[in-house]
Amino acid sequence: MTRMNQQNFRKKIDHLWNNLTSRVDQINRNDSNIIFRSEEILMEADLAIRQLKDILKQYKFSDWSEEIHFFKNTKPKFVAIYIFYSKVLAIETSKPYCDPQTLQSYYENERTNLLYFYQEQKEFISYYRRRSTYLDKKFFLRFKFDFKLKLSPEFYSYDEEFSTSYDHIVSQIIGNDLLDQYLSNKIDSGSITDDSIVHIKNLKWTAPKVALVELIFALHKTKCFNGGQSDLAEIFRWAENSLDINLGNYHKTISEIQLRKTNRTKFLSLLCQNLDQYLDNLDS
Repeated sequence: MTRMNQQNFRKKIDHLWNNLTSRVDQINRNDSNIIFRSEEILMEADLAIRQLKDILKQYKFSDWSEEIHFFKNTKPKFVAIYIFYSKVLAIETSKPYCDPQTLQSYYENERTNLLYFYQEQKEFISYYRRRSTYLDKKFFLRFKFDFKLKLSPEFYSYDEEFSTSYDHIVSQIIGNDLLDQYLSNKIDSGSITDDSIVHIKNLKWTAPKVALVELIFALHKTKCFNGGQSDLAEIFRWAENSLDINLGNYHKTISEIQLRKTNRTKFLSLLCQNLDQYLDNLDS
């Protein structure tokens, strides 16, 4: 089998990830309920993970640092989508038909269950969140499996070609962080004060939509949300919900920004210009 080069390897993975997040975003824009959306997203995520595995089979890492990056950063974000929507599906299909107060207690209990994972994995979670690297060779290189590690129930088939001791734990951290936010939103949805509602509804984005897309992409690439762990689609959904705006196909918009002849980041430049002018006025 002919091995692909590093550039093609990265290009294929970026393309696969962009396709997956675009599909997830598309599905979540549908009017169908969360159960049907989760089922559809799970099929998309499963397919993407299988394709990721096939891509890896055609590639040989140039060194151990590249392998670590794949299993610490690349693979987990794919698997995290599957984990998150699997748990959302399980929670939503099992929830009782009851009064709002009991339903809120149900979501609170599900959120409490997450604490067991965070407690059980607290040492590794601390290592991961601090972006430590001194144990990466043990945690994220293949064929060095730690048999003292307690595997999660769904990790029933260990593939030494496509797995390391801890990449699945990273996936669980990302997936559970998303689930924690999902459950928090469910719990808080009925307890927002009137004062905060007024303030939220009074905030409207009145600049061009393309300017907001440019800003969100810049914030995402600067890892301004959740330490860089948030999906681009997740950030856009948050912005659309918060600002009551539909940004449409933002991937197409950023492509159009890329094609600008001069000053491709003109909105960001305008922000800098206005802030500099304000600061200059304060100095004078």
